[in-house]
Amino acid sequence: MKKEKVVLVDKNNKKIGIEEKIRAHTEGKLHRAFSIFIFNSKNELLLQRRAKTKYHCGGLWTNTCCSHPRPGEKIIDAAKRRLKEEMGIITEDIWNVSSFIYKAILGNGLTEHEYDYVLAGNYNESPKINLKEVDNWKWVTLEELKKDIKENADKYTPWFRIILEKYLDKL
Repeated sequence: MKKEKVVLVDKNNKKIGIEEKIRAHTEGKLHRAFSIFIFNSKNELLLQRRAKTKYHCGGLWTNTCCSHPRPGEKIIDAAKRRLKEEMGIITEDIWNVSSFIYKAILGNGLTEHEYDYVLAGNYNESPKINLKEVDNWKWVTLEELKKDIKENADKYTPWFRIILEKYLDKL
């Protein structure tokens, strides 16, 4: 099986190399990523619970989809690809909200150190999840989500909590 690669960057998002994904996470190297937030016409956010078999944060709730662009792949194109692969969602309605750098120790010797693009989009149908990636999903209001994160923060991924705290008003 071909090993997935990520794009290494400096703090200004300038490409400095390519690295195998797992190595980038074990060595804590800064690399490009994206986090997509899909909303329906009721302004509900589509959440996914990561499959328990994921290499990190398995079983935790998070935003609609997260991943890494492949070398040479544009962020929006990568987002559309992963939305289809993970959630069975095909939409052209995706846009860039912001970006930020974060670092989180995940356990199992893994560190997320990412230049993360925060993306948003619209979709009104039920997803058709890939059970290798996602084991559950739900639409939630932002009020319900804020309340649950306050009461059960450990049920959510670190990057998701950071994005909600920093960028909720822009979503």
